[in-house]
Amino acid sequence: MELLKEYLNENYYILIPVLWVLGYALKQTPKIVDWLIIWILLASSVLLAIFAYGFTFQAITNGILATGVSVLGHQMWNKQNPFKQKNEKKP
Repeated sequence: MELLKEYLNENYYILIPVLWVLGYALKQTPKIVDWLIIWILLASSVLLAIFAYGFTFQAITNGILATGVSVLGHQMWNKQNPFKQKNEKKP
């Protein structure tokens, strides 16, 4: 957590759950392929950061970092999810 605080400004923490919800919604959309979701999340995060905090290098950088933390957190949850069934088939 300390590493996260060192690099990602705490004003941008709100982007992480927003990106999780957006990513979940995109994952449930059948016409959007999986490889495109990360790019949509990245663009959304950067645009939200610019909208909220202005067109600055810090806003763009923190938008990119928030996307990375969101995707990494989601992947970690998927790998360690105790509620996932063992026989669940992958699409």
